[in-house]
Amino acid sequence: MAALTSDRNTPARVGDNRQDTVAANVRIFAGALLMRDAAGNLTPGATATGATGVGRAEEAVDNTGGAAGALSVPWCPGVFQALNHGPDAVSASDLDGLCYFVDDQTVAATDGTGTRSPAGIVEAVTSTHVWVRFDAGLTRAAAGTS
Repeated sequence: MAALTSDRNTPARVGDNRQDTVAANVRIFAGALLMRDAAGNLTPGATATGATGVGRAEEAVDNTGGAAGALSVPWCPGVFQALNHGPDAVSASDLDGLCYFVDDQTVAATDGTGTRSPAGIVEAVTSTHVWVRFDAGLTRAAAGTS
């Protein structure tokens, strides 16, 4: 494609509303914290490697028994509250650093000796909850992945 030679009305994605394909054989509940797998599909947060946190599901989608990409789910990036994983709790010393998925509502302070994917950046923390910034680009940069 050649460079522009006149004005162009370039399409924009306004706001934080997104919609992307769902991984094979997964069920996503509304409000679930989501991660993008290595194939580019969305899946509920889980103890797994090779994924990156992206945001929160805005609707429930059941792709149980379905192929990857057969369904899509609306989602939003942003700062969302997660449960703090007691055995590997996020603390004030983790502020502005990464936290890691345990499941689709829980994050931990560490990668569980290489078993957990980064969820996002810790914004605030209590003994029971963690406010996490879900921004895949920022999270990948902090994790040193592309």
